[in-house]
Amino acid sequence: MKLCSLMESHMVPEDVTVRAPVPLIMWVAVVLYKLGSCAEYRVVENQFGISRSSVKKFVYMFRKGMVQGPVKHLICTPTKAEAEEIARRFEVSHHIPQVMGLIDGTHIPILPPSDGYKDFVNCKRRPSHILQAAVDDQFCCKMPGRAHDANALRHSDLFQRAHLLPKTIGGKDTNLLIVGDHAYPLPDWLIKGYSNSPHLIPEQESFNTYLSSVRVGVEMTFGLLKSRWRVLLKRSDFHFTYMPAMIATCCALHNFCQKERDHASSSWLEEVLDGTSSDFRTGVMCSYFLTRFRILAALFWMY
Repeated sequence: MKLCSLMESHMVPEDVTVRAPVPLIMWVAVVLYKLGSCAEYRVVENQFGISRSSVKKFVYMFRKGMVQGPVKHLICTPTKAEAEEIARRFEVSHHIPQVMGLIDGTHIPILPPSDGYKDFVNCKRRPSHILQAAVDDQFCCKMPGRAHDANALRHSDLFQRAHLLPKTIGGKDTNLLIVGDHAYPLPDWLIKGYSNSPHLIPEQESFNTYLSSVRVGVEMTFGLLKSRWRVLLKRSDFHFTYMPAMIATCCALHNFCQKERDHASSSWLEEVLDGTSSDFRTGVMCSYFLTRFRILAALFWMY
């Protein structure tokens, strides 16, 4: 009902003379069923007893309304005070100071265009968009699947306007940091582990271990996001040009569920393990233990 109230101004049923309008609560229920199950339009049509054209209309109106309004409040970069609090919690839990977020990317399967198909084929030879996200302990950029993580980061607003707060550590001013993997560049506000080498000293190996224990949080968030909104887990029947807005909608709904402390069943996570990669499977298996993670911001680079 809170979600219905949130979307009421964007999805008002029209009065018609032939029959009573479909109530808003059913509009929202249809959308949640479609995004949560990735069912075909004909399946949703039979489930709710409404026409296929109405199902498509409800989904696209919800997407449009979410992107134009609530998404800006549900997915936002932290304020100065919030960033400091996030860094404090990370230091308490993982003993690494000045960490305000974790960044990584995941592939979202799509129906690619016939023209420019190769631009969307990722390293696993499947067409996709890249969802790049920064999460806290409780950001997004979409690009064709062939793009490298570092390139996706360079085209995000985060790369251009990271608002970070220095802190003196060991006599040196240290910015608030975002933790990434080896694929990312190394600006002064991003931290990543040492490259694997037989020449690493024990202190460097220990640092990598601690940093990995922190960074796994973003993979867990992707696992929870995809198990809750399975339209992101497998190729859907949405046109590829609409998928970025659908991805943003699912991310906003994820944060809404986190804010309302909505329960994520472990059975959802177990059901999506089949047919997924080992990296994603690891994240999914651990996700329900860390349901406090939420997405910090959504910023799009238009392809």
